[in-house]
Formats: sequence, C-alpha cells, structure tokens
Amino acid sequence: MEERYDPQAVELKWQKYWSERQLYKTDGSLNKKKFYCLEMFPYPSGEIHMGHVRNYAIGDVIARYKRMHGYNVLHPMGWDAFGLPAENAAIKHDVHPSEWTRRNIDNMKIQLNRMGLSYDWEREVTTCTPEYYKWNQWFFLKMLERGLAHRKYSFVNWCPSCTTVLANEQVIDEKCWRCDSLVIQKKLEQWFFRITQYAEELLQSCDELDGWPERVVLMQKNWIGKGEGVEVDFPVEEIGEKLRIFTTRPDTLFGVKFMCIAPGHPLSEKLVKDKGALDAVKAKYGKETEKVGLLTDFSATNPLNGERVPIYVANFVLMEYGTGAIMSVPAHDQRDFEFAKKYGLPVQVVIMPEIPPNPPLLRGGTGGLPDAELLAGAYEDEGVLIDSGQFTGLHSDVAKKEIVKFIEEKGLGKAVVNYKLRDWGISRQRYWGTPIPVLYCDRCGIVPVPEKDLPVILPENVKITGKGSSPLLESEAFLFAECPQCRGRARRETDTMDTFVDSSWYFIRYCFKKGDIDLKSEIITRESGLKYWMPVDQYIGGVEHAVLHLLYSRFFTKVIRDLGLLNINEPFQNLLTQGMVIKDGSKMSKSKGNVVDPNYLIRKYGADTSRLFSLFAAPPEKDLDWSDKGVDGAYRFLNRLWGIVYKNREGLSLKRKVIGEPAKTLLLYRKTHHTIKKVTTDIEREYHFNTAIAALMELANEITAFEPKKDEEWGILKFAIEQLLLLLSPFSPHISEELWGALGNKPSIFEQKWPEWDNEAAKEDMIELVVQVNGKLRSKIIITAGIPDDEIKKIAFDDNRVREIIGGKTIKKVIIVRGKLVNIVIGE
Repeated sequence: MEERYDPQAVELKWQKYWSERQLYKTDGSLNKKKFYCLEMFPYPSGEIHMGHVRNYAIGDVIARYKRMHGYNVLHPMGWDAFGLPAENAAIKHDVHPSEWTRRNIDNMKIQLNRMGLSYDWEREVTTCTPEYYKWNQWFFLKMLERGLAHRKYSFVNWCPSCTTVLANEQVIDEKCWRCDSLVIQKKLEQWFFRITQYAEELLQSCDELDGWPERVVLMQKNWIGKGEGVEVDFPVEEIGEKLRIFTTRPDTLFGVKFMCIAPGHPLSEKLVKDKGALDAVKAKYGKETEKVGLLTDFSATNPLNGERVPIYVANFVLMEYGTGAIMSVPAHDQRDFEFAKKYGLPVQVVIMPEIPPNPPLLRGGTGGLPDAELLAGAYEDEGVLIDSGQFTGLHSDVAKKEIVKFIEEKGLGKAVVNYKLRDWGISRQRYWGTPIPVLYCDRCGIVPVPEKDLPVILPENVKITGKGSSPLLESEAFLFAECPQCRGRARRETDTMDTFVDSSWYFIRYCFKKGDIDLKSEIITRESGLKYWMPVDQYIGGVEHAVLHLLYSRFFTKVIRDLGLLNINEPFQNLLTQGMVIKDGSKMSKSKGNVVDPNYLIRKYGADTSRLFSLFAAPPEKDLDWSDKGVDGAYRFLNRLWGIVYKNREGLSLKRKVIGEPAKTLLLYRKTHHTIKKVTTDIEREYHFNTAIAALMELANEITAFEPKKDEEWGILKFAIEQLLLLLSPFSPHISEELWGALGNKPSIFEQKWPEWDNEAAKEDMIELVVQVNGKLRSKIIITAGIPDDEIKKIAFDDNRVREIIGGKTIKKVIIVRGKLVNIVIGE
C-alpha cells in the first residue's frame, strides 16, 4: 500500500478491473427479486456537466446499494441522440449530424466511465440507430391502425426568408435565430397522436403515483386540465353563424362584454375583410408577450340577456383548447380585464364577494355596489351574483348548476367536460429524426409502410443547410417508393418524428439485450424480460421534465399495454427529481460564466471526491450550492481514511481473536453498529445521502480516536474500518475497493453483502456525553441513556484519550451532569 493517496491511479485500476470482470452486467436469470434503477438518458452534447455528475451519482449509489442487498439490478444508460442541436452543429461545423453525434457519444461514454458509474453497457440504447427507431415506426403504425395517429392542419413557426419551419427554440424575440427575419405562423398539415383519448385515464391514474413528488403529480394533473363546464352558442346573425364557446364559469355569463376567436378559427376569414390585418394577428398567434386583438365588422348575441357584443380576432386564443372561441368577462378574468383596458371596452361586475376583499376590489373604497370604472383588477373568485337576471342573489356554486340547467332546457348549449390536454403533434419539418412511415399515392391516398419494410432508413447522403424545405426532399432515392397497394409511384412523408417519441419508451428497450428484441413476437407475451423488469423501480431526473416527457411516457405505456405487450399501467414506480447545481447564486450555465468542469475536478481530486461532494452538499431533491471548500473537505475526508488504514496497516494485517462479549461494550463497536443503522435508514428514507455521509464522517472520527492495545481491540478496529468501507462503497467506490483489499480482503467489495446492525449495540437510546478533565474537553463518549453513574465513570475512565491524560495522577473528584458531561478533576 502506498503512503500517499493517488486517486488517478486507484480509480483507473478499479475501473479496468470492473470492466474486465463485467461486474455490472445484468443477471439474465428472471427468478430473483429485481430492482430497475434508471436515470434519464442525456442528449449527447459531447461534454458532461455537474448536473450530470449529480444525477448519475445519485442513481449509481442506489444501484450499488440494491446490488449489495441481493437484488438483481438493471442499471442501463443510453443516448437521446436525435434532435435539433445536431442539425445546428452540422450547419455550424460542416459535419454530418450522425458523425457529430457518434463522436460526442464516444467522448461522453469515456467521461461517464471515468466517474466509475456501474452501467451495464450491453443494454446501451442510441435512439438515432435504425435498430432503435424501427420500433418508433412500428408503434406509429400500430397507433395508425387504432385511430390513435391522424393528420390535420396546425400552425408552425415559419421563416419566409429561410423558407423553413423553425422550432420554438429558434424563434428569438419573434425573429429567426439565423437571419433575424420576422417569423410568421403558417398552417401546415401534420401528424398527431390522439393522447386526448387517454386524458381521463392519465388523470385518474395520477392517484396511483404514490412514489412521485406531490408537486410533479400536481403538474401532471394541471397539464391535463380537466374542466367541467358548458358549451354555449352565441349567434352571429349577420352571417347566419354561431360562435360556440366553452366555459367553466357559467356564473359569469351575464358579464360578457366581447368575444375573441383564434386567428385560425373557421369563421375568422368571414368576419374580417382586411386580410392583411388578419395575417398580422396570425403572425403573433400564441405569443403571450403581447396580447393583440383585431376588431371585426360583426357582433355576437349573448343568448342569456340578448346583449350584442363585439367580436375580436385575438392572438392569445388557441384553437387547441375548447372551441377556438371565448367569451370575455373583463370584470372576472384578469386577461380579459387587461385586454378591455387596452382597447377601451366596457366592464360589468356580475359577482361580488360575500366578504369585502382585502385589498379592496375598488381603487377608491370598499362600500356599496361596485363602479366598474374604479375596478383595480378582475375579481376572479366565486361569490354572490348581481345584475344576472333571475340568478341574481345566488351563490356561484348554486348559480353554475342552475344556469347550466337553464341553458340545456332552452337548447342554448350543453354541459360538457373539456381538457386542456391537446393531441400530441409529432411532425417535425427537420431532418435529424425518425422518418414517419407513410406513403402518399395519387391513387390510394395515405398508405402505411408495411411492417416487413421497416425500418424506413433515414438517408445520410444529404446536404444540410438549414434553409429551404427538408433536405429529405432533395433525396430522390428516399423520396420515391413503390406503393404497396397499387404498385404505382408514391412519395414518402418527409417530416420526421418529435424526439419526445424516442424518449417515451426507451426504458422498455433497456429490458432487452442488444439485438434481443422483437416487439411483435411471442417473446413479449411469455415470461419475458419486459414483464420481469417493468415498471422502473426508481426513475431519476430533473424537474424540468416533470410534464411532457413523463406524460408522454405514461401515454406510451398505456398504449403498449393496450397492444397486449405490457401488464402495467404506469412506467415509473418511484420518481426522484434532483435539484439544480447552483453557483454564485444562479444555475450553472456557460452564458453566466459560472460553470465548473467535471473533467477538471476529476483530474484534480478524482471521481470519488466529485461524487462524494455532490451527494453530501445537499439532499438529492434540493438545489446544491457549489462550494470549493466543500470539495476540498470531501477530498480531505478520503485522504484521512487512506491515512487511517496506512497508519494501522501492520496491526490490521494480523489475524485477531473473534470479538467477544466484553469487547462489544466498547464505544467504537457500538458506534459502528449505530452507523450501520443510521446510513441504512437514511438511504432507505428518501435517499438522504447527505446525512448518511455525515454519519460516516462521525464514525471516521471515532476510528481515528480509537487506540487499540489488546488483541480484541485490534479486531474491533478492523471491523469498524471494514464496515465503514462497505457503507462508503456506493458513494466513493474506487477508494473503498482499494482499502478493502489493503485490509487483506479479496475483491470485489461490491460482491459483499450490505452490513447488518446488531439491535442491542445500535439501540436508539444512546446518548453522547462530553468528557472533561479539569474543565477542558478531552473526549466524547456514547452511552446508553439511564445507566448508573458508576457505569458512566467506568466508560469515561476506559476512554483511551482520557486514560492517557490522567496517567498516574490523583483523582480528586468526578462530576456527572446527567445527559451532558463528565468532568474529572485531577491533581498535579
């Protein structure tokens, strides 16, 4: 054993050993208790960042811990490899996206391995390979068969200068990121998945997500957005049409002062004569930064009170929710209130609070019926109806029901349930993605590609410029194919799939070895890896993915279940959303210049220190505040452990007596068992790694203070160090392996069982007492609460540090303050 701790040498040695031994290869037997641990896979940008270090270190601790508990662990990794950044890099660096992606994957894989992560690389998934995206296409065909995939018109961001579709990320201040031209909204026919058919089940099964953070479950529910309300028809008499609206607040219907419709509403072109003005509103469609309205030449009639109100085309009204038309009640909706003030529209209060609000509803006071001109803002809560015809005086909760009943009886509309959730648009007018497997034939129409012809390969011999239409249109070899029905010439779809499709089922792909997958064969329906491994027991990732990725994954799981390939309803049993890494008061980012390079940390301190700090600095779900001193502290702790073993290497190498009953009363023995219990329970209790590591540091302090004299005491010291290394190994695996071997044990430490504590030795009623000599702190002891003073004295006098200071001096008296301290007064 070397005297000096060299993390580089130690870590490379053990990474080589683990790789050669295939220590983390998943056990193929399907009869053991299993644990599927998964971190969200990364986009292969080429470099890992501290967020990766934290995320993957958390998952690695859990995977290693479960292995040592005897679980058959699946801990895979892969690459979310399709997407816009690769296309942008191709344009910027004049390199093909596939080459750029493969190069980045190779580089990041080296970095992940250098962290000592226990991945089974035989399960590696790369979504841009035909072997993977073939199944994206297969799922699409299955959804098409079941009516879950359909085609319709929708708006996209369009740059007229580059003549291309832009992703939302490429629109900066309403302008094209490349040429700075004003971006407009263009209507294109695109493919959608009918996720709305699963809206109610997705909502109801949120109640099954017991292992998810409450705020994430709430975000899922809010995104689905179930609303029970009423549809009402507002006649537009001049053109013989009706505007159908949906509202969850029928109690405000008497306060309608204007109507707003989406720019893409079927009636918008009938209501607006100035097409240029309409196009200007369309250009701002869906942009919440500025609410723009175009007054039409027509008005609608409120069917409840006969009042005629103006109709606006507004950029904030979405066709994707409700009916594409809204009633506007400025007194009771803040957005409508602001719009009314901007355009000088009237405001009428129809609901008053039962108790005057604080701050006041009115700018000028609180008493009497409200003057709408004095309103400081919209009153959006429920209350008592005023100026509402026969419903005046009713409370909102009663009025809602009565008004809906009245509307249905008079044939003015009907009660309905709506969801904010919209169908999932999967078409992307981009190159680097999964080709959509359909053909367009002049004779046969839309024709699905036969399953036997999958995958439809994405061609790589194309030129990517970022301008004009999809480069797939320039590849005749790709574009044209034989129609499988009439054998005539057909044209392929040139849109590619949203990359969320790739990440909506990748956790299922991991359940099979490379090449060992055939989703439509009997493999699935028998006792398969899929049935054994799913659901994921622990999923780990950032809260920024709390809505779409998780929602789409839940949707895909339910669809795959309905295809008969799964027998579960939800993909992720437990979810951990780790906090961000913060430095200088903000999230680490290149733009803010506060990034810490993980590669630098590993070169200077080693992977074990980097892992240990990221796990010790904060609980996993909280933000981690970066501290250079904290990293130094973690490094010093590992160096101290190394020093403990090196200093005692000769004594620890000798064979010692079995620990007897008298020795089991020693503080170090009891502290060791207490630490085993503490670390185990902290890991099991919501993965409180920070407090678990703190307990290990306390045990290291006790080990440092312990000075063995007798043979049995050496045995206790070795026992304590071995248990400390076993407990430390999931956090800092390399140094634990090295020191485990230095104690004379055979590798690997990860083939050992997780330590178990002795209940008697680890009793929770242990307390710590300060031991003073002549009033000065000299040591600390842990005792069982309530033991007699004579036993406390004996334990204090048996402490090595105290014994050394007292020597042969006269004991004048011993003062015991129960529960706090022992003060031994000695003579000179």
